[in-house]
Amino acid sequence: MRILLVEDNRPLSEWLAMALHRQNYSVDCVYDGEDADHLLLTQQYDLVILDISLPKLNGDKVLQRLRSRHNTVPVLILTANNSMESRVGTLNTGADDYMAKPFDVIELEARVRALLRRSNRHASPVLRCGALAYDSNTRIFTLGVNQLSLTPREQSVLETLMVKMGKTVSKQALAESLFAMDEEVSPDAIEVYIHRLRKKLEHGDAAIITLRGLGYLLKQLHETA
Repeated sequence: MRILLVEDNRPLSEWLAMALHRQNYSVDCVYDGEDADHLLLTQQYDLVILDISLPKLNGDKVLQRLRSRHNTVPVLILTANNSMESRVGTLNTGADDYMAKPFDVIELEARVRALLRRSNRHASPVLRCGALAYDSNTRIFTLGVNQLSLTPREQSVLETLMVKMGKTVSKQALAESLFAMDEEVSPDAIEVYIHRLRKKLEHGDAAIITLRGLGYLLKQLHETA
């Protein structure tokens, strides 16, 4: 899952990015509204964490421009202004959630998970594909009664396929969910991770299907009518 973090306080930005990286999120950090607006025009994200008080272009304007382009990516607002007027105004502009500074990173991580579930239309925190289950709160995959041992990259690929279950996910979309802008992307890397995941899923009834020229699809084999 790829997150855009827009925060001009660099120590806070670095601290938040580290916390999100530990949760296996891919994070791009920018420090002003103009850079954020440009990236939201040119890149695809699963979530935006947006400060309001930003140089060059404030967060309210970034959010307003984003929604005027009919971009529905979930946006979590961070701000030091916790007044009723600020909360209502930001939510009315199109924010999905709101946290006032200072905040607890554990709560922020929980809100991130909830927004990602909601944006993918998953009411339950536990997603299932046959015997494969994923708990979005603990970020743990199980196959039957056994926990899957996954590398961080394998975890990110399978998580993306799981939340998009039943939909084709392109190789490019998987790469974007794995790698931040400052990381080198190898097209062959996705195929390597898919191969490894297939080996780890081979004793269950969930499979990753290749649709040539389109991408990959996670589905349950031998589904009953």
